[in-house]
Amino acid sequence: MSKSLTLHIKDEIYEVFRKAAQTENRSVPNFIETAALARICEQQFTDDVELDEILSDQNLMERMKRVLPKPS
Repeated sequence: MSKSLTLHIKDEIYEVFRKAAQTENRSVPNFIETAALARICEQQFTDDVELDEILSDQNLMERMKRVLPKPS
């Protein structure tokens, strides 16, 4: 089931959303929902480049091995 939400934003910000939504042939609410979800996913997950950088940092990997519990 979907939920409704009231959002108060300045006219200038609405225009930014409206123009961006128009370029993607979306409604403003759909654009905001899609952009918010993309931002959350971007924050919560590591992309391949970032993961490669983490895994190649030997010093970081050694420190993580010392503090993380061993898998059972």
